[in-house]
Amino acid sequence: MSEHRLGENVIERPRGGLRISLKKVTGYRKCLTKITEEASTDGLLRPYLIKPRNKTKFFSDCLGPLYRWLRSKVGKHWDDVYREMSHLVDITTLSGQHILSHVWTYVERNVVMIDGVPYSKRYFHSSPLYPLGYSQEKLYVHPDSGILCLAKKVSKKRPEKREDFLRIDAYHHYRKVDDIWYLVTLADIPFLSLGADVVLKTNLTRDRGLREYGKTVYAVSKQQCSKKQIKFIMQQLSKV
Repeated sequence: MSEHRLGENVIERPRGGLRISLKKVTGYRKCLTKITEEASTDGLLRPYLIKPRNKTKFFSDCLGPLYRWLRSKVGKHWDDVYREMSHLVDITTLSGQHILSHVWTYVERNVVMIDGVPYSKRYFHSSPLYPLGYSQEKLYVHPDSGILCLAKKVSKKRPEKREDFLRIDAYHHYRKVDDIWYLVTLADIPFLSLGADVVLKTNLTRDRGLREYGKTVYAVSKQQCSKKQIKFIMQQLSKV
């Protein structure tokens, strides 16, 4: 892909939508003519009238070249990548802003590293918290170095069978501690606070809770299981 035609490769392609007469849409001609002139002057769009999205024509973007260009910059400082992109695309224009909105979809800038694994700060208060690359590879800016990095898709390996644990739901499970089975109840760790974990017997931060339980929670209570519960646990573990 020619880097000098980055903007054209993203935007300059046939539009989707229906053709209707602009005479039926009053009050738009002056505004739309201005948009068309601006885009045409930038060399990013062919000189024809762009009409209202919900009434007629709209952008039908070809985003593959943009993503491949960004991916080719992995390993470079993000400031340098952004500066280079600014030379290729005028981000002060309508079409440039349109392309930039797609860039922010591809590149995660608000990142926190937990044990060397990148997480988005935008979802840091949600539970469960998944790392970047959990569902698909993701570009991100390293919070310390400022380098554009790639979080590759996480391999979803089948977890190893455990003989001391049986999940009930998101906030309850059976757990064997010191050869005794307990019903453990979990709770969300409050933001900017600690959770006194009754199983691990320590105060957990949200980061530690994520490592221990796969989500930002702590064990708020535990109750020793009855014989009936233990029988149920053994039956379920034999099926897993």
